[in-house]
Amino acid sequence: MKPLALLVEVLIIIEVTTKNTEAERYNNKKQKQMNATTQVSGSKVKQFLSHLPEQAKSSKITNKRENPLDKKKHQRKLKIKGIQNKDLLKRNRNYLKKQAKKSITDKGDELFKMGNKILQESKSQKQKTEAYIFFARAADMGNLKAMEKMADALLFGSFGMQNITAAIQLYESLAKEGSHKAQNALGFLSSYGIGMEYDQAKALIYYTFGSAGGSMMSQMILGYRYLSGINVLQNCEVALKHYKKVAHYIADKLEKSEGIPVEKVRLTERPENLSSNSEILDWDIYQYYKFLAERGDVQIQVSLGQLHLIGRKGLDQDYYKALYYFLKAAKAGSANAMAFIGKMYLEGNAAAPQSNVTAFKYFSMAASKGNAIGLHGLGLLYFHGKGVPVNYGEALKYFQKAAEKGWPNAQFQLGFMYYSGSGVWKDYKLAFKYFYLASQSGQPLAIYYLAEMYATGTGVLRSCRTAVELYKGVCELGHWAEKFLTAYFAYKDGDVDSSLIQYALLAEMGYEVAQSNSAFILESQKAKILGKEKMYPMALLLWNRAAVQGNAFARLKIGDYHYYGYGTKKDYGTAATHYSIAADKHHSAQAMFNLAYMYEHGLGIAKDIHLARRLYDMAAQTSPDAHLPVFFALMKLETMHLLRDILFFNFTMRWKWLKLDSTVGPYWDLFVIGLIVAMLIFLLRSRHR
Repeated sequence: MKPLALLVEVLIIIEVTTKNTEAERYNNKKQKQMNATTQVSGSKVKQFLSHLPEQAKSSKITNKRENPLDKKKHQRKLKIKGIQNKDLLKRNRNYLKKQAKKSITDKGDELFKMGNKILQESKSQKQKTEAYIFFARAADMGNLKAMEKMADALLFGSFGMQNITAAIQLYESLAKEGSHKAQNALGFLSSYGIGMEYDQAKALIYYTFGSAGGSMMSQMILGYRYLSGINVLQNCEVALKHYKKVAHYIADKLEKSEGIPVEKVRLTERPENLSSNSEILDWDIYQYYKFLAERGDVQIQVSLGQLHLIGRKGLDQDYYKALYYFLKAAKAGSANAMAFIGKMYLEGNAAAPQSNVTAFKYFSMAASKGNAIGLHGLGLLYFHGKGVPVNYGEALKYFQKAAEKGWPNAQFQLGFMYYSGSGVWKDYKLAFKYFYLASQSGQPLAIYYLAEMYATGTGVLRSCRTAVELYKGVCELGHWAEKFLTAYFAYKDGDVDSSLIQYALLAEMGYEVAQSNSAFILESQKAKILGKEKMYPMALLLWNRAAVQGNAFARLKIGDYHYYGYGTKKDYGTAATHYSIAADKHHSAQAMFNLAYMYEHGLGIAKDIHLARRLYDMAAQTSPDAHLPVFFALMKLETMHLLRDILFFNFTMRWKWLKLDSTVGPYWDLFVIGLIVAMLIFLLRSRHR
């Protein structure tokens, strides 16, 4: 049995066992209550029977004295007493039910917290699997958050549990309970027609409800839709409103701790050998780096320390390993390593507990060597008053020194000081200058504050479009970007469906890399979660969205789809338009070659041999890989052009007989190329002899 299938069975067994255990506990409790009630009622019956003769005597005497009116009053009192007793019993039952429900809810919350803690601290797949066993048990007890986790696992195929039908059922029940995550998921599935009817209007409704409930993903999706005009009227101001909320949420988290950048691997670049992708560190290369680090290579030690500190290149975040490598490098005199140790102690973690004194010590050691990170660290200590008194003058001095050395975080801090007027006069022009400098290196908070300035027109001319583009960049640093890595590894392991659904969600949120990756997977027709008839049209839609965001390869692909009629009707004119955009705007050699071929044969555009020659030459100049194809294409073009000139000049009437399309066939040009190649091979061989 496969381990992934076994996991599913384990989860089912745990759920059934949990149900049986709870049922047994409830039945035992109920049985005890019934026994106690029976005992009490039995003793009361005995007492009642012992007093029965005396009551009978007294009742005979009183019955004689009682008049009919008193008798009716007595009966009414007994009825009221009976109703009161029934109400009391009902209240007791309701109370017991509520108590039982509360205890189950409390247990569900406890199990969810345990699972969440394991998931956050886990490094291995085994630990993550254990976390989901806790979630399954908590979900069985009705814990909504655990149910959301299990629905996500079923949708995205975590640990091989992909079951989209079950995920949809769970999401629909959660949506009725008001879960904004479920609303977002249902909107996403409707927008692609995965397991549900393809319905963009319904998707928009789900996203609207999700954003109203507080889903940041829904907010981001709506922002992208209004920015690009996808099934809504294009409206920059509405897009700005949505993106601003998400960017504020991200910036708030970034101020507390630096965001972890996520590697976005393009499947289109290395489809045949993904393991060599520079975005992800290959295991063999990592082992080689470890060997070099142990041999005393200081630069490698610092690099490995940085990778483990923030969890880059597919490596897990490991503070102990990071500190180990930094200490080795610092001992060898590396100023960068000293500065990073100071950073670790300033922020505090499991390996380096928070200590302003230790941070100051290491920052000072690095700063004395003129290190920009160390200078910036000292500036932070004086700015926030950590271990030293608050001193904006000292902070400004250190930030300026670090900024002059090009450290983006110091440039941002200078910008913030001038923007907020912390220790200096407010100066929005200087603030803009430093924010812009820092943003060029990708400093996320600098990008956020630039967006704020453009959105409000503070220190610059207000520009909604620029503000939205900047906010979008900040929003793409959210925790959801972690799906890029899980999607990549799923694709690499052959789990195409899991990879596609993760990339597709990111594509819906406006990530250009995810759009091209989703289109690439759909084009391969390896996925099973969509019908084959839907794959090419959906891929074309995603290539279009990626092309609008500046992807040259996507623009070329749109031309191919219209040229060959994939997912749309054949349209040489539209294909030529897209090839022209790719050639002019992106300088794509392939687009130039394709366009030259179309000019040569007059496909969708007026035939122009001279322009075809020029485009072939441009393709060869743009890319060395185009030299050989261009050589053969020009040989064919010149040969056919020469033959046609001769035939037209001498035998006008015989030209009809020599129509190559009818005699040789529709692929006569390939036949001619083959003939030229054969002649060249023959000439080369005879020369060598």
